[in-house]
Amino acid sequence: MRKRRREGGIALLISIFVLLLISVVAIALIVSSGTETSLAGNYRTATGVYYAALAGLEEGRGRLLGKNSGSFNNTAPGLIPTPLPMGQPVYIINPVGSENVAPWDPSSTYPDTEFNLEFQISTGYSLPNPSPRTNSLSTVAGVRGPLYKWVRINAISEKSLLLDVDADGTKDNSPLYYDSALSKLNTTQTGGQVFEITSFAILPNGSQKMLQYLVALIPAKLPSFPSGLSFPAALTIAGSSTNGVAFSPPTSNASYYVSGVDLTTVPYCTAGPPVRAIGVFDGADVTNVKSGGNGGTGIPLSRQTNYNGIVTPGPDVTDVSSLFPSNLQTPSQLDNLAQAIIANADVVISPAGGTAYGSDLTPLLLSGSNPTGMAAANPMTVVVNGNLDLDAWHNTGYGLLLVTGNLNYDPDATWKGMVLVIGKGTVTGSKGGTGEFDGAFFVAKTRDSSGNLLPDPDLGTAYLLFGSNMGSVGIRYSSCWVKAAQPTSSFKILSFHELSQ
Repeated sequence: MRKRRREGGIALLISIFVLLLISVVAIALIVSSGTETSLAGNYRTATGVYYAALAGLEEGRGRLLGKNSGSFNNTAPGLIPTPLPMGQPVYIINPVGSENVAPWDPSSTYPDTEFNLEFQISTGYSLPNPSPRTNSLSTVAGVRGPLYKWVRINAISEKSLLLDVDADGTKDNSPLYYDSALSKLNTTQTGGQVFEITSFAILPNGSQKMLQYLVALIPAKLPSFPSGLSFPAALTIAGSSTNGVAFSPPTSNASYYVSGVDLTTVPYCTAGPPVRAIGVFDGADVTNVKSGGNGGTGIPLSRQTNYNGIVTPGPDVTDVSSLFPSNLQTPSQLDNLAQAIIANADVVISPAGGTAYGSDLTPLLLSGSNPTGMAAANPMTVVVNGNLDLDAWHNTGYGLLLVTGNLNYDPDATWKGMVLVIGKGTVTGSKGGTGEFDGAFFVAKTRDSSGNLLPDPDLGTAYLLFGSNMGSVGIRYSSCWVKAAQPTSSFKILSFHELSQ
């Protein structure tokens, strides 16, 4: 008989094979786990440096807005001129401890090599050494902020973008602007200037990221004014054929005038064409303003040349209803405008007694105790929900002033921007002084004496009644101050991209 082979040791072989298989699987899992850990680490690093650079972009964008407490206007006055010239970048630097961050120095640790790549060949501008700068606010509370090193803010042109935005066949080197109404870049200074913001971040492990925005200031969205408020006259007194308006200017003050000739003494702003001196919404009100009616005295014959604009010599009093938005000429429509302004206001004053005074406005002004206050470089939107009595207020305000009650004007007060009296629709004054309104003035009665909204379509009788001896220079149209006083939403991001390192 043949002997059967012995099977002793087969279990050991099977065990070894299983152990080998388990080891291979374990090694594969370890390798996979290490790969996943590396991927997660790389992703964490890439995400961290991305958001560090993005934080720099957002600090730069936020500090451009004058209404922010940390704006350049408030923390570094004069750092960014208006408009910002080509070839003059400014920096926000963010050193750690005693670290030297000087991006304008090519031999420094974190040089800005991108500026010359973008501008030196195309525009002829080289990075100034040194360049204007200010420190980041990210460590203002003593806590280490995002690890970006610097942020650059500069103007751009057709040449720097290598783009003929106005399709005139040439690429010029003047700063570009953005017209939010048309959503288009332009070289005609229409809208807000476009700024390029570049941020460079680096982590301790050496990971780097450079991001870039193009941004432009856009106005707040208001009914009928998607691209901002505009006015066809220095003084607009809105009425209706049913109720009319009343106008009584000073009769014995030879210097008082209302001028629609665009004021040219505003820094860094080009004046536009003239507008009407006084605008109304009905042909009959042209007579009411010129000759008197509804309790107004009208313009004195001896002073009619003081009211000039498109028509010179005056009086330049015109029905501007066809020039004003047709959906902004009834009580409900103007009330919607007032509510939108209130929603976008920096300050809303609702006096307990129904009347606010100049003393309520004084704390808003720029001062040593209020470094973020209202000033020429920081116009504000101020709403008085009630009457405003400026008696004995000998100061200058900047921005948009909305009064829903009666505005009693002290001629020693000055306001640069826009004054809207919408609601009760009355303006009074009787004292002497040398103040003035520069910008645009609008008066409309939309509510009755009880505060109830008047029924559409007829506005109530709007009054602007000054005493015969009242002083002040008067009202002068200024497109520049109207633009500066627009309620603003933010600096809109026009483009965003990552730059290769």
